Amino acid sequence: MEWKKYWDLLTIIALSLLLDLLIFYFPDSLMRKVLGLAFVLFFPGYVFITALFPNRKELDNLERLALSFGLSIAVVPLIGLGLNYTPWGIRLTPVLVSLTIFNVIFALAAMYRRAKAFDPWVPWITLEDIKRELEWDQASRVDKALTVVLIAAIITSVGVLAYVVTHPKPGEAFTEFYILGPEGKAADYPTELKVGQNGTVIIGIVNHEGRNVTYYVQIWLVNLTWDNTTNTTIVYEMYPMPGWFNVTLPSVPVNIEGNWTPQFETNYTFSIDKPGKWQVWFLLFKDKPPELPPAPPNGNYAETEARNLILKAINGTIQSLKLNVEVRP
Repeated sequence: MEWKKYWDLLTIIALSLLLDLLIFYFPDSLMRKVLGLAFVLFFPGYVFITALFPNRKELDNLERLALSFGLSIAVVPLIGLGLNYTPWGIRLTPVLVSLTIFNVIFALAAMYRRAKAFDPWVPWITLEDIKRELEWDQASRVDKALTVVLIAAIITSVGVLAYVVTHPKPGEAFTEFYILGPEGKAADYPTELKVGQNGTVIIGIVNHEGRNVTYYVQIWLVNLTWDNTTNTTIVYEMYPMPGWFNVTLPSVPVNIEGNWTPQFETNYTFSIDKPGKWQVWFLLFKDKPPELPPAPPNGNYAETEARNLILKAINGTIQSLKLNVEVRP
């Protein structure tokens, strides 16, 4: 039958379309991962090289195989580079659609070129063909041994690559911790207030730790300076602000495809009863908060070991956020 002449190209078209369906309807299936490897590492180069060299004598089988992998590795990044300058960007759907279109177009072009070829190359490999390609009968024992080792190395490499792709390492565990202005934007923060005037921010937390986490948020009112002489931070005043809270959140995956959505947000309203330039520090702790020393008589924790919390936050060893607030009389 005539279609047998194009069985390889028709198979690539069918498998490319099948992968599209698997990604959208069965995204976690093993078949998606297996097809995805061939879709990225083999199909683009194969249809491209077949369209360029449709005749049997232009390339031998080993050269076609090697070029199929090599050109795929070259074509896919170029498609990604082109997508980077489009409104769609380098995302799953644009990459999937672009590679599918590439595979289909060049597969059709290869079918046309094969139909016009005087001695078309149609892949139909037998054991005798493999021996002939490897010149097995004329090879010495050493050459045969090296050939077997090379083939074993290629198969092992493909197997290792398949395992790495199908069993990826867990992503980096982290927590998103942020504050927004009262309108839910990273703007219009209450940085200038009068004594006793209320200011409002939105505190947000997103758990990407890969496990359920109980978060503890402490809010401190701090007055500090940087000593250029000793290159140290001096904490003069440090008062706990009302509104400390804790919340337990399940882990959610990082979504790079759709629009970002918050997991937990809460409004926090505060006021400061002393004029001056202050810093409001939001400290985030996981699983359990640190133990605090007894409250001093004047409420100023800067005179206790609690000031180390602010120093660690400044050094980045505690996840924290800071809001500079100038309070006028």
